[in-house]
Amino acid sequence: MTKITVDSNPSKELLAEMGVASWPTWGKEVSVFPWDFVTTETAFILEGECEMTPEDGSESTTFKAGDLVVFPLGWKGSWEVKKELKKHYQHS
Repeated sequence: MTKITVDSNPSKELLAEMGVASWPTWGKEVSVFPWDFVTTETAFILEGECEMTPEDGSESTTFKAGDLVVFPLGWKGSWEVKKELKKHYQHS
């Protein structure tokens, strides 16, 4: 399974070039739930903290406010929203 990637320090220039500010937003309260990505999603985390654990038992990925995250097509596992989450996102 392809891994989730996290850029913990994306430049303002990169975010502007990607048009992140115009992407839709999504939020989720503290919770745990399963998810399967049916597209590749790129997200910029505005608020919160989350840990995602793949269903295949490989290493989990943690991200937080300020991170640029890519969730690959086909990733399956669970979200653990540790602090209320808000993100901009785009599917490709």
